[in-house]
Amino acid sequence: MSGRTQNGVKGQVVMKILLAVIGVLVAAIVILYIGRHTMAEDGQGKSAPGGTEAPPEVAVVAMQPEPVTITTELPGRTCAYLVAEVRPQVNGLIQKRLFEEGADVKQGDLLYQIDPALYQAAVDNADANLAGARITTEKARAVLKAGLANATQQEATLDLCLTNRQRIEALVKDGAVSLSDRDKAVTDAKVAEATLGSAQAQVNSNRQAVAEAETSIQQAEAALKAARINLEYTRITAPISGRIGISNVTVGALVTAHQPLALASIQQLDPIYVDVTQSTAELLRLRRRLANDTIHGDGSVVSKVRLVLEDGQPYAQEGALQFRDVTVDQSTGSVLIRIVFPNPDAILLPGMFVRAIITEGVNPKALLVPQQAVTRDTKGQPIAMIVDASGKVEQRVLTLDRALGDRWLVSQGLAAGDRVIVEGLQRARAGSEVKAVPFHKPRADGALARDADRPAAH
Repeated sequence: MSGRTQNGVKGQVVMKILLAVIGVLVAAIVILYIGRHTMAEDGQGKSAPGGTEAPPEVAVVAMQPEPVTITTELPGRTCAYLVAEVRPQVNGLIQKRLFEEGADVKQGDLLYQIDPALYQAAVDNADANLAGARITTEKARAVLKAGLANATQQEATLDLCLTNRQRIEALVKDGAVSLSDRDKAVTDAKVAEATLGSAQAQVNSNRQAVAEAETSIQQAEAALKAARINLEYTRITAPISGRIGISNVTVGALVTAHQPLALASIQQLDPIYVDVTQSTAELLRLRRRLANDTIHGDGSVVSKVRLVLEDGQPYAQEGALQFRDVTVDQSTGSVLIRIVFPNPDAILLPGMFVRAIITEGVNPKALLVPQQAVTRDTKGQPIAMIVDASGKVEQRVLTLDRALGDRWLVSQGLAAGDRVIVEGLQRARAGSEVKAVPFHKPRADGALARDADRPAAH
């Protein structure tokens, strides 16, 4: 009984081994069939009329120079075109606030009203002082006028005395008058002369009094003007047009002239600045390319700047490059570039992060290769496979400038007329023979269409 059991176990083991071998053979046959079928679809299994295998097909693009606008995308932030902090210029209590926070205000609009009572009183006082100074001046002028009249009278008196003295001197020689009469005439002339000198001195004094009174008028006018200015300062108005922020004070608050805390801030948002930074290395590279005629600068094109918002959407308005700073930031090694953008709808707000697309120039003979045609070697260098005139594959090491859409801008490694392999790279090996066919770029609707920027291979 035990012998039969052992024979039965051995039979089951043999059957399992046979089934396993049969399974392996079936799997090998299936794999071989699938491999041959795949090779047939890829053209590897096809034979040439002479019985040899046909070279694999690859899709190529012929490199043709074309003009390309070279742009640089730089990060930056927006800042207001004008910023004004509203501060009081006189002391007092805030009586009224006449604006809505966050609203647009125009230059000259009344924002706050400070209690004007004290300043109105100062104006009235200065006005009264001016009136008093004018009355005093009129009096001084009247006194001067009287003094001038007196001086004129004394001049006439002196002339008469001098004439009488001359006549008496002549009569004394003839013995017609006494010596005492001559002495009296001489004395009268001297008295008249002294009186005239006194009158003239009084006129000079009166003139100085008039000048002082006129100066008092000017001082009173200046005091009145200052009082009126202070009274006007109680009406705090908008220094610029723009959007006003929150108010830092309320009605009833006591404010002081030129206080550190601004009552509110106004920012002009249309137009608006965008400040971006560019590394000095990029700036030197750009200047070198302009000097070598690699790219050509066109003022009408280079001055225009496009903008990409934080959400990735393009900004509708174009900006203008205003200036590049002349000082390099030592901590970052970059220079500041300021751009002006119109902002009629206030989409751009101060402090927003944006990306500016600045036009550097136009490369008239740019070579653009599809990104799918560029791979990397073991050293990380960008390479491309081309098909030479004999139909063999050649590997080229490229120097890439930048990505433009779905293509690379190639600065070195390719020449006009080179046929670059775009599809079929897995079947292309350096030195192998291939059959080059034109590459057709898929359209958005799923159909195939030849890329207008990729001419057919020769």
